[in-house]
Amino acid sequence: MSANREDPLDPDAPPVEVRGLVNRFGDHVVHDNLDLTIPRGQIVAVVGGSGAGKSVLLNTIIGLRAPQGGSVKVFGQDIRYARRRTWTAIERRWGVLFQQGALWSNLTVKENVAAPMHEHTTLPQHEISELADLKIALTGLPAGTGALKPSELSGGMIKRASLARALALDPELLFLDEPTSGLDPISAGGFDTLIKELSESLKLTVLMITHDLDSLYAITDQVAVIADKRVVAMGPVHELEHSEHPWIHSYFMGPRGRAAAVHESVQAGTA
Repeated sequence: MSANREDPLDPDAPPVEVRGLVNRFGDHVVHDNLDLTIPRGQIVAVVGGSGAGKSVLLNTIIGLRAPQGGSVKVFGQDIRYARRRTWTAIERRWGVLFQQGALWSNLTVKENVAAPMHEHTTLPQHEISELADLKIALTGLPAGTGALKPSELSGGMIKRASLARALALDPELLFLDEPTSGLDPISAGGFDTLIKELSESLKLTVLMITHDLDSLYAITDQVAVIADKRVVAMGPVHELEHSEHPWIHSYFMGPRGRAAAVHESVQAGTA
């Protein structure tokens, strides 16, 4: 795609770097001095209990919420001070899959996928059309899906269509908000595999908000745990299993965590 890469972003900076983040809703403190760095080329999941502020963190990183303190840098740029040109450069290099898909209901799947290209590029219509078809096929959707409206799609197809739109501008950084939420185990497993394959083939950095233990074991390089209003640990799943932090221990070593670990061991043994 003919994206203009002459932009003010630092090619050597971490894709995401959060320092001393503070988020509050009135007197309720959600994050207090939260630090998080996402290494380039990795799939990193953020987990935490209900109300820990996982989605608040994502919304802050992508600029939908202004924090009360700290800094958020994307590709080396502090988003608090980013001017329009810088924001445009940032938005062209990331893609976002929202939890409910956030597809425009009055547009077809193909029109949804093409929309970012119309907004951010000067490509001719026939090239946009071809690229939209390519992105739809890339996510494993059946032929003909592009002509359908979101209301005609299953939950799994909505996720994949939303992913196709997130990939429209060939991003380097992909944000996923609860990507397997609401999917049956087979569909969720297929979506995990798709994310892993796309990450490797397209050299994506992925930041994923999730509570799906199977996803953590199957595809992540690292997991960041939010508890006590900050990131209390970050590392590969098999390291976090040995954490003495009460929430981390109960999360990974509870019945569901142990089942996910066993399932992944079996899968690895049969690969």
